[in-house]
Amino acid sequence: MAISTRRTSERPPSRQGRDPFDELEALHDRLGQLLHSGTPGDHAPAAWVPAIDVEETDDAWIVEADLPGVRKRDVHVEVRDDELAIFGEIVEKERQGILRRRTRRVGEFDLHVTLPGGVDPDRIDASLDSGVLTVRIPKPRHARPRRIEVGQR
Repeated sequence: MAISTRRTSERPPSRQGRDPFDELEALHDRLGQLLHSGTPGDHAPAAWVPAIDVEETDDAWIVEADLPGVRKRDVHVEVRDDELAIFGEIVEKERQGILRRRTRRVGEFDLHVTLPGGVDPDRIDASLDSGVLTVRIPKPRHARPRRIEVGQR
């Protein structure tokens, strides 16, 4: 849908009675809607990617994902070969009043991380605490570094 911006008169529109802060907030809200919608004209929010940290230790990869407001039953963690997938949904809560502004994310999220080596899929551990999902992915024993002591001859 195209919106025409052509004016029928040369006179600037009247600003009397308008609050510039209301106009700025409306512009901010509209920009947010455009950025979070899937395709132009589609009002369903697109899946988003949570912020993450990936840490490598000698024996594992540790992935931390920010998932504020997510419930454990609404997040899923899968590992296939060397790829970690975290997906789910932050469910919008029911409201009694009128929502005047929204900047918090709701809806589906989808994250895929390719790990730089093999994994031990039987020992993967995931926990959710204070809105942070922590996934510990152990490396297979053969992929872990071994220290070799150097001796004298």
